[in-house]
Amino acid sequence: MRLHHLEIQAFGPFAGTVAVDFDRLSEAGLFLLSGATGAGKTSVLDAVCFALYGDVPGDRSQAKRLRSDRADPATPPRVTLEATLSGRRFKIVRSPAWERAKKRGTGVTTEQARVALSERVGQDWQPLSSRLDETGDQISRLLGLDLAQFTQVALLPQGRFQAFLRAKSDERHRLLQQLFHTGRFEAVERWLRDRRLALGRESAVGHQRLADVVSRVSEAAGAPLPETLDVHDLAPAVDDDTLRPWVADALAMATDAGERAASTLEDAGRHEASARAALEAARADVARRERLVAARREHESLMARSADQAADVVRLDAARRAAVLMPWQLGAQTAEADAAAARADSDAALGRVAAALGEDVEVGALASLAEREVAAASAVEAMRPRVDRLREIRRAQQHHSERRARLAVDLDRIDQERAKRPARLEALRDELATARGEAADLDKLTAAAQDARTRLDAHEQAATLHPQLQDARELWLTAREETLRCKDQALAVQAARIEGMAAELAGALVVGACCPVCGSGEHPAKASAAPGAPDATAEKAARAAVDDAAAAEVAHDQQVRGLEQALAAAEAKAGEESPAALSARLADLQAGLGAAHRASARLPDLETRLASEERAAADLEARATELQGEDRRAADEHARLAEEADRLTIEVERVAGVAEPDLDALVDRHRRRAELCREATRWSEAAEAAARIHDVALRGLEEALLEARFTTVDDAQAACLDAAEIDRLEESVARHERRLAAVTEVLRQASSDEVDEHTPLPDVDLLAAEHATALRSLRAADATATRLTLQVTRLTGLLDTLDDALAAWAPVRRDHAVLTRLSAFVEGKSADNLLKMRLSAYVLAYRLSQVVAAANERLATMSDRRYSLEHTGQRGAGESRGGLSLLIRDDWSGERRDPVTLSGGETFVVSLALALGLADVISQEAGGAALDTLFVDEGFGSLDADTLDDVMDTLDSLRDGGRVVGVVSHVAEMRDRIPTQLRVVKHRQGSTLSLHR
Repeated sequence: MRLHHLEIQAFGPFAGTVAVDFDRLSEAGLFLLSGATGAGKTSVLDAVCFALYGDVPGDRSQAKRLRSDRADPATPPRVTLEATLSGRRFKIVRSPAWERAKKRGTGVTTEQARVALSERVGQDWQPLSSRLDETGDQISRLLGLDLAQFTQVALLPQGRFQAFLRAKSDERHRLLQQLFHTGRFEAVERWLRDRRLALGRESAVGHQRLADVVSRVSEAAGAPLPETLDVHDLAPAVDDDTLRPWVADALAMATDAGERAASTLEDAGRHEASARAALEAARADVARRERLVAARREHESLMARSADQAADVVRLDAARRAAVLMPWQLGAQTAEADAAAARADSDAALGRVAAALGEDVEVGALASLAEREVAAASAVEAMRPRVDRLREIRRAQQHHSERRARLAVDLDRIDQERAKRPARLEALRDELATARGEAADLDKLTAAAQDARTRLDAHEQAATLHPQLQDARELWLTAREETLRCKDQALAVQAARIEGMAAELAGALVVGACCPVCGSGEHPAKASAAPGAPDATAEKAARAAVDDAAAAEVAHDQQVRGLEQALAAAEAKAGEESPAALSARLADLQAGLGAAHRASARLPDLETRLASEERAAADLEARATELQGEDRRAADEHARLAEEADRLTIEVERVAGVAEPDLDALVDRHRRRAELCREATRWSEAAEAAARIHDVALRGLEEALLEARFTTVDDAQAACLDAAEIDRLEESVARHERRLAAVTEVLRQASSDEVDEHTPLPDVDLLAAEHATALRSLRAADATATRLTLQVTRLTGLLDTLDDALAAWAPVRRDHAVLTRLSAFVEGKSADNLLKMRLSAYVLAYRLSQVVAAANERLATMSDRRYSLEHTGQRGAGESRGGLSLLIRDDWSGERRDPVTLSGGETFVVSLALALGLADVISQEAGGAALDTLFVDEGFGSLDADTLDDVMDTLDSLRDGGRVVGVVSHVAEMRDRIPTQLRVVKHRQGSTLSLHR
């Protein structure tokens, strides 16, 4: 990955549009991104991350406020990045979600995040995608890194160096897992654990199913479980193969008992059938004897009322013949009444026709009168189109009159508006010219105000640096005095030690050893040290104090030099003009700039209003011409309609007698008269038909009297009976005949069977008791046989169910045992896992060892081969997870210690080495992704001069192979060491960028 060009607009602290030409920065290989605290150095790196991934690193992504608060409300935030990814040049344009003012009404609306990805093909940019998800996926594939990996490989962020070094094993585990995508190993652990639990539950279900089958077998067999079976743990019985034989034995015993019960049921059935046959024969004999006695008594009763039966038959015959005559009599009476009513209705209809026509009418003239009225109605109906057209013309004339009146009003209003337009147009043109003149000075005023603000900031910086420089000089003088004092003290200690050297040499002599001065082996009077005489340790301490004081003096001297340089630069930038004059001039410029901004802001509105007024004037002219044409057309149409209305009025008066007749009323009157004529004709025909029907009814009544054998109608009416009485007689006669036939048949049958009334009857109660006893025995035997049959069927089914349960449980038990052993091994709980380490921790420990090895290569250079990192599998204090702990080895002392004991500068050096080593390993993990641009953010202010030299040598080595390294720092010494600089300057209106080489 190599960056070429970056453009930032209304993003972070950059209110306007700033650009970074990375190609120019890349020429030096190493450049510095500097600026005051809060100016926006880190925001440049945020813009790079946002362009690539649509997000910013660290906690800043949670704020969701990427748009500059000082940008113009109408300026959208946007980041444009040109970069080479995987050998192809791309341009990415991204905009975050932001809120803008609504175009209509008040309030704000949210603009959604957008992206546009293009690839350079030849000299043109070829669009590839405008979808957020698609672009993010393609960028990640091209880089081979996600956002977290990118910030650890190409963008070493501010404040993040020490996080990985000082993290606990749990935190380091989460970070390494995210960077190296080793979540799949934890997924394996989870899958094995979940699969073990699932198989455990499935095995428990299989065991419960088997236990249910065993319990049901015990219930079906009616016997308790054997002592060797435990329903709560059937695994031993399954392994010993003792469960199925027990069920098979219970089934065999139930089968034998069922066969014996079936034989008993067959014997009980034969005995019950014999008892039932004897009982039924006895009951038949008793029933025949009772029917014979009852039949003889009923026959005597029926023969006693034979005379009454004959009289009922005669009455019933006469009533039936009279009933036939009644409809004929009723029909004659009805026909007579209908004929009288029809004659009355016919006379009334003729009277209505005469009243409607106003003249006397004969029956024979009704048809011709009806035809005359129908013809008159048709003639009136034929005039309907002319009358309708005449009404339409009257309405159209009214409409045109109203239309012309409205047109006159509209023309008058338009003429008044046209008279006002020229003055308004002239005023708008003058106002627009004035605003353009005021806005013309916007760029000049902006540059002047920015220069004044820069000079005023330089005055403020110089005023701040003066007391700082004075304090720094005092500290430097104090440090120099302390250095001189320490040197004097060291010289004094050295002189005192030289004076007491004899005593020091004497103290080192041992018995039998030669004197290093005279060579004698005898030491009669060894010198002794004076009280408080210094030794080698005291001299070494004095020299160390001199070194420390000298280092402090150098540090204070460098601080003084840096402040003097900064003060000189601030005074040069401030110039000769006083701060008060600058403030006054800046106020005047800002006032003028505000007026210019307001005038510039008004220009679009004024231009829009002028264009709108000009279009409105043209529209008024066109509208006036259009209305005048409409008025002429309406007058012509009105004249044509008046001519047509006069012609139609003459035609209608000739037919209807009036100019505006009520056609519906005329047609209805003629049609009503025709209908009255037709109605009178129908009533006349109905009266004649009713008279003919009456004659026919009288002749039919006379013929019916002869057929029914009655002399007069009165005789027939005397023989009539109501329907209820006829039904009663019919039922009585029929019942008598049926009962007589039935008892006659019973008596005849008894004679043929030769039934003896004196033969003794069998004892039915005794036979019924014997049958009941046999039936109870049969039912008991059937219940026993049915119970045993069901038991055999149930045990047979349970034996099959047992086989199925055993077959289903066996593979689950086997898989569960295998998964239990494997899961325990992977989780570090098995005795086979000698390291007692989880699989994911083992993989990450291997990755961490790679990171440590890569980090130590750089740390040896930056720490003058004093420090090295060590990876240990021991669990730290308060840690719940081991295998990922780090220790610092001090090769000068041979001690190992926790990283938290390092000083600030040492922590930065070790953290930088660890971060670079982590970047190397991640780059290899991502498939050797080529990262030609690298950023290191802050932390250099805590280093001494020698360590800073070593760190800079390491950063210089990163440039091998054409890599570009950007260092982000506000330390003054870094500006002296790195000549190529991208400076961020903060202003009240927003930060700006500038390139210095």
